[in-house]
Amino acid sequence: MMAEICFGAAFLCLVYYLAVILYAGITADFAWIWLVGGAALLGLGFVIRYERHHPGWIPVWVRGVFLSVLVLGFLLFFFLCGKVLYGMTWTGEKNLDYVVVLGAQVKGDVPSRALKKRLDKAAEYAEENPETVLILSGGQGSGEDITEASCMETYLLEKGISKERLLLEEASTDTRENLVFSDELSGCSHARTGILSNNFHVYRAVALAEKLGYKNAVGIAAPSDPLMQVHYVVREVFALVKEKMAGNL
Repeated sequence: MMAEICFGAAFLCLVYYLAVILYAGITADFAWIWLVGGAALLGLGFVIRYERHHPGWIPVWVRGVFLSVLVLGFLLFFFLCGKVLYGMTWTGEKNLDYVVVLGAQVKGDVPSRALKKRLDKAAEYAEENPETVLILSGGQGSGEDITEASCMETYLLEKGISKERLLLEEASTDTRENLVFSDELSGCSHARTGILSNNFHVYRAVALAEKLGYKNAVGIAAPSDPLMQVHYVVREVFALVKEKMAGNL
């Protein structure tokens, strides 16, 4: 039975991988994890099936070590998933001093789907809290004709947000730099500050902010694409492990 479960899960991984690349393109970040996961599950299924017909082929101690590592890995994975999912529920607080709107990919000079969702949430918050200043944080990356901050400013101006309420941070290239450079620009780490991003990213962004010394950081979760939600959550779990290993959390 376990072998069949592994084969079924491997098939689902492959189907989801195809869905991700059809929706987001062959260069979708971290999409390869579904191929790796599918291959691992397929291999595990064959090993279980072989062991079923050749009892004792795998030494007992090897099975014990493997199962222990597997269980611990799953426990860690689901613990971190819980953290990410918890962050997805955060709605911020009213009348914050600043909201740091984290940048995302710009295609030429047009915001990506993910960035539009962040900006629509930022515009909604700004309209409901007219005294809050928005810090638009993001530099210029590959395939981007302008900085992410500049793109965000144009979008929000078209939404009717006053230019006087927008601060542009145009040098950062990742989430940690977003937070460091935004603080250097405004001193927002010592104020009541919201960190706004797509829902799956909010927990890590706030954890990074707190590690960097933000005194009153709260998360504001914008939506993300439903089809990509599972992929984003899984990717975020690995990102949390990476940040921890790098000493950023």
